[in-house]
Amino acid sequence: MNLQKAINAFAFEGTPFYSEPFGCGLINRTYAIYCKFENDPPIRYMMQRINTHVFKDPEGLMENIVSVTQFLQKQIAAEGGDPTRGTLNMTPTKDGKYLYVDEEGGCWRAYRLIEHAVSYQSVENPEIFREAARAFGDFQKKLSAFPAERLHETIPQFHDTAKRFRDFTAAVERNASGRLALVEKEVAFIRAREADCSRIVDAIAAGDVPLRVTHNDTKLNNILMDPDTDRAVCILDLDTIMPGSALYDFGDSIRFGASSAAEDEKDLSKVYMKLDLFEKYVEGFMEGVDGRLTDGEKKLLAFSAKLLTLECGMRFLSDYLDGDVYFHTKYADHNLDRCRTQLKLVADMEAKMDEMEAIVAKYC
Repeated sequence: MNLQKAINAFAFEGTPFYSEPFGCGLINRTYAIYCKFENDPPIRYMMQRINTHVFKDPEGLMENIVSVTQFLQKQIAAEGGDPTRGTLNMTPTKDGKYLYVDEEGGCWRAYRLIEHAVSYQSVENPEIFREAARAFGDFQKKLSAFPAERLHETIPQFHDTAKRFRDFTAAVERNASGRLALVEKEVAFIRAREADCSRIVDAIAAGDVPLRVTHNDTKLNNILMDPDTDRAVCILDLDTIMPGSALYDFGDSIRFGASSAAEDEKDLSKVYMKLDLFEKYVEGFMEGVDGRLTDGEKKLLAFSAKLLTLECGMRFLSDYLDGDVYFHTKYADHNLDRCRTQLKLVADMEAKMDEMEAIVAKYC
């Protein structure tokens, strides 16, 4: 890997003079690039080598990011915001492209780093969670007029939960790890909810739920916040921007952010969905989306939290049965512990579904 050649390929403002590894991301390789000027302070860029084992169509991926961020820049400017901070601003190469491919086939991209902004790894303050919801809702609002069908599927059928169920069934039949006898209870739990898995994809196919631009990784740490005001500045990590449903983004946010415990908590008595955080998220999301959701989407909003949690549990259990070949694990039963937390959350959401539906109705 020749980092310096990649740096030289991009049309950075100023003169690059220093680089260092940056961030804690697990997928792409990221560097901060410092550029100096004769009389002004230096500025920083992010440069990333895209993981093409995960993202097999880097050209399509970058087409998605460039078209969406340029659309967002216009929307932000029209609303009186700052388009240099409100979304990523991709940096072209010296020949006017947004993707540089080195002699080893490595794929690189760059963008201006947004300074004076922080990200949070967990929900320490419910108001931060509410603000994250408002930001992701606003993201949907701003992109509601973008033709989602133009986007490439960077990971095909990523949230096709009917297909995820078929993949899970195949993993059970393979039993490649020989662990099936240890997880019969979990397998039965998921199989009993097969009908749930096609509910949103069928609604999209029937036109009851619209196809939208979706982020597909709506974790709290993918939002930059202003440390002085705790207001959202910019949504990051756009690699999984794809056509899909707003329900996917909403549901996965609840799965990750409204849980009472870590994703791999072994003591399941500590695992439940926090209704107060669910309500904070619904309140913020509905404020941000500003009336852009259809009746069909509102009807499935609470259900989407359960479905995306079930999907994640299926994926963890499938990988456990396949011998832990996809998710990184730290110990032998790591994926099983992850699966069990997700299924416990599903069961808790089912018990609280009437309350969740009432909260959605309150803010709709």
